[in-house]
Amino acid sequence: MLKLSGITVRYGLREALTGIDLEVKQGELVTLIGTNGAGKSTTLRTISGLLKPVSGTMEFLGHNVAGMAPHKLLAQGMAHVPEGRLLFPDMTVLEHLELGAMRAAPGGRSYADRLDWCYSLFPKLLERGAQKAGTLSGGEQQMVAIGRGLMSQPKLLMLDEPSLGLAPVVVDMLGDVIHQLHGEGLTVLLVEQRVDLALKLADRGYVLETGCVVLHDRASALLENPMVKQAYLGT
Repeated sequence: MLKLSGITVRYGLREALTGIDLEVKQGELVTLIGTNGAGKSTTLRTISGLLKPVSGTMEFLGHNVAGMAPHKLLAQGMAHVPEGRLLFPDMTVLEHLELGAMRAAPGGRSYADRLDWCYSLFPKLLERGAQKAGTLSGGEQQMVAIGRGLMSQPKLLMLDEPSLGLAPVVVDMLGDVIHQLHGEGLTVLLVEQRVDLALKLADRGYVLETGCVVLHDRASALLENPMVKQAYLGT
């Protein structure tokens, strides 16, 4: 579904990604792990068109899309739920979900079915439909951000640090939802600070260090890898 080959990205003169090779197959849940500044969020921002690579190719659904505008990628079925959620504080929950549906990929579920789907995943969104996003708790805001992404009817859902700053009980709930989405066949690319959770959810994982992929393997193998255990799992 998604394939990056030799992707290099610069912030000014500084290379943020150097020759990244990465693949996400249909129906997979793939995770990117690494320390802060390793290039995980930069990779997602590049995939979703927010950053332009200086070299390399990126294929999505068999087409070269490197450098394509974000709204065009969204219309093709690529949804990016960014770190920090980036909601509009004066817009209601329902308005955010409606916004997510505006450039939905064609075909598939109707608007009403997608709305019911989001409410089944996050019942709180139905309760809070008329409430402004800026008045919600952090966990509720994250539900809105994910719901907004799902309303676009994605073929690929990219989640950037969905558990950041949230209480453990909310993190567990989000983990259950991500597991359910994967079980329903949605392709997911996940960046998650909780490396243990990410690797338990994922089929495969990539380890990034200073903008380079230094290791990739099955998630179960990475959980047992001595380097990953020492660097990211504290064992």
